[in-house]
Amino acid sequence: MTDRELSQKSFGGQAIAARDAGQDLTQISGEIIVGIDGSEQSYGALKWAVGEAKRRGNLPVRLVTAYSLPTFTGGYSDAYSMIDEEALREGVAQILDEAHARVGETDVELRATVDTGDATGILLELSKRAELMVVGSRSNGGLLGRLLGTVSTSLPAHAHCPTVAVPASYGKEIENNPAVLDTPGPIIVGSDGSDQARVAILKAADEANLRGEKLILVNALAPYTGALNWVPAAVDFEAMYKEIANLQREAALWLREIYPELEIEFKLIDGSPVHVLLEAAESADLIVVGTRGRGGVAGMLLGSTSQGVLHNTKIPVMIVPEIEDDRTKDAPTAGITWG
Repeated sequence: MTDRELSQKSFGGQAIAARDAGQDLTQISGEIIVGIDGSEQSYGALKWAVGEAKRRGNLPVRLVTAYSLPTFTGGYSDAYSMIDEEALREGVAQILDEAHARVGETDVELRATVDTGDATGILLELSKRAELMVVGSRSNGGLLGRLLGTVSTSLPAHAHCPTVAVPASYGKEIENNPAVLDTPGPIIVGSDGSDQARVAILKAADEANLRGEKLILVNALAPYTGALNWVPAAVDFEAMYKEIANLQREAALWLREIYPELEIEFKLIDGSPVHVLLEAAESADLIVVGTRGRGGVAGMLLGSTSQGVLHNTKIPVMIVPEIEDDRTKDAPTAGITWG
C-alpha cells in the first residue's frame, strides 16, 4: 500500500493497514498507551490519557486494541472464515474511528496499534518502553474484563511502567463536563514503609508537581484491638507511631530536594489502608499506590490494598510497580512496614 492510499484511510483504517504491513512493537517508545475496546470505560480512559499527555508536554497517545479470530471446526468453509475476519477488522476500525472522534480537536498526537491475540500480552509488551499505561475500569468491579480478559488484574502487577485505572463513573464525568480534568485537587499516595512505597511516593510527587497541586502522603496504621490478639504483647505501638512520624519528616526533606516548591502534607491515621485512602481522596485528583512487582505468586495479583482501592474508588488510581528510579537512592528507609 502506498503512502497516498494509507493517508486516504480513516484513523482506524490506517491502524489496520499498518498491522497488515507488519509492526515492530519494540520500536514503540515514550508514549502513553491506552487500551481501547469500544466500551464507554475505555473511551473515558482515553480522554483522561489525553489530558495527562497535555500535562506531560503533549506526549503521543497510542490507542491499542486486539481481536481474536474464532476457531472453526468441520462444516465451515475457508471463505466463511475470511468473511468473519474481515467483519472483525472492520469492527475494530470503527471502534478506533469512534475513539478518535470522541477526543476531538487536540494538540496531542493520536496513534494506534491493532493486533490479533491477547490484549493483555500486547499491553504488557508495550509497557516495557511506555511512559504510562491507561485502562478503563468498572465501578465496584475491578479492571475492565471485556478488554483484558480473566487476567485483567495482572496487568498493573506485571506492567513495566505505572498503570492508571480510570473508573467508568469518572469517565462519564469527563464526557458530561470536560473541565473536570482541570479541576484542582491534591494527589493522594499511600505508604506502608516498603521499598515499593518509595517509588509510588516519588511518582505521586511527579504528578503533583505536573499539576501544581498538593501531595498528601497517607500512612494508615490499623489500631491494636482484640481482633489482633496475634500481635506480640511486646510491640510498642507508641514507638511505632514515632518512627512513622520521623519517616514522614525525612520523606519531606527528600522530596523537597527534588521539588523545592512542592506542597506536602502528611497524615497518619488509624484504620484500614483501603478505607483511609478512599476517605482521604474524596476531593483528590488521583490516588497512587504501589504493588509488589512482577516476581513469583505474589506478583501475579495486586495486593489487598491496591485491589480494595481499585474496586471502590471514584477517581483514577495509579498503580506503580517496583521499577528502577535513581532518585529513590536518597529516599529514607523505614525500619518497619505497616498497613
